[in-house]
Amino acid sequence: MIDKGVTTFMVLATSLVMLMTPGLSFFYGGLGNKKNILNIMMQSYVSLGVTTVLWFAFGYSLCFSGTMGAGTDFMGIIGNLDKAFLNGVTPYTMMEGKAFPEYVFFAYQMMFAIITPALITGAFVDRVTFKSYVFFLIFWQIFVYYPFVHMVWGGGILQVWGVLDFAGGIVVHATAGFAALIAVIYVGKRKDAHTLKPNNIPLVAIGTALLWFGWYGFNAGSELDMNAITVSAFINTDVSASFAAVTWLIIEWNFGHKRPTFIGLMTGAVAGLATITPAAGYVTVGAAAVIGIAAGIICYLAVEFKNYMKWDDALDVWGVHGMGGIAGTIMLGIFATKQINEAAPNGLLYGGGFELLGKELTAILLAAVWASAFTWGMLHLINKFIKVKVSDQDQELGLDLSVHGEIARIH
Repeated sequence: MIDKGVTTFMVLATSLVMLMTPGLSFFYGGLGNKKNILNIMMQSYVSLGVTTVLWFAFGYSLCFSGTMGAGTDFMGIIGNLDKAFLNGVTPYTMMEGKAFPEYVFFAYQMMFAIITPALITGAFVDRVTFKSYVFFLIFWQIFVYYPFVHMVWGGGILQVWGVLDFAGGIVVHATAGFAALIAVIYVGKRKDAHTLKPNNIPLVAIGTALLWFGWYGFNAGSELDMNAITVSAFINTDVSASFAAVTWLIIEWNFGHKRPTFIGLMTGAVAGLATITPAAGYVTVGAAAVIGIAAGIICYLAVEFKNYMKWDDALDVWGVHGMGGIAGTIMLGIFATKQINEAAPNGLLYGGGFELLGKELTAILLAAVWASAFTWGMLHLINKFIKVKVSDQDQELGLDLSVHGEIARIH
């Protein structure tokens, strides 16, 4: 039977997560080169369309049809095609074990599928042809995102083993972060990377606000219910983001640029949001504050390491999302407590030993290796048919004009 309150909440959470993709486009668009604003933003927006088509056709089914326990999936790695094109699912079909229609779950999970590959685009801005990106978007979801959704959330091998990921530290941030790093190494540096500055910081602020706002749906909605765990995930999201933002600001002010920058404050907030994601519904508010502080430190150091290595991850996707997702997943293994969520075993700090932490570390390693290998392979294969990297001439002119024939600002 439908619970109108829970159903309304899940529809709202779905809408909030949808809003994150336009928010991401504003965030990236403001940080990028003024000659490539529309290209950067379009890479996010095109996922809204392409991913929806894929998700309806077979993506949802591959993620959430069949389970390892029932022997109806493929070796616990990917589901089957029983629900392709929403076969057998109607507006009246209830989500198993939940008080809302399966249509709502279909839409909610689709919003995660939309934003995950869009996260990667911040790493290789100004350098990748739009046509090759569209093919990358399609194949990356099929061979990286869908298997990890099924393995961790869809009844696959990692879920059966006991790996936890409340809202996507492994499934979303670790896979996207390491894919971003490999993509950067594959396509190489921008021609004039050292001269590029954010073109519109207020646009970044709008993007940050939309991401922060949407993240409440991302994390709190992942409980798929309205209860005390939902409330914990909601407040933990805000606490982690706030502590991370302040931590990043303090570090940058005292040890980095020696100035309190707005970009630093906002980057710290996003780091805190990414880092709390896997643990949001499993830890106390106090732990969320510690996780936020750790996010500010770890992600800042990761970005500095990236700079030292001279990786041209333009918008710090690996340092913020990749390392944030990994750090949060590790801290889940430390701070998880049955006081907050009975469905989770206690972490290391609460007497659970190294069992949960060991499982989380194994899942992280698998995600990093899998995402890296498939990303390199896909880019190499795509490049045989469609040139992946834009020409020096197009970089010089800007992709807005050379690829799309449009400009963001008309003077």
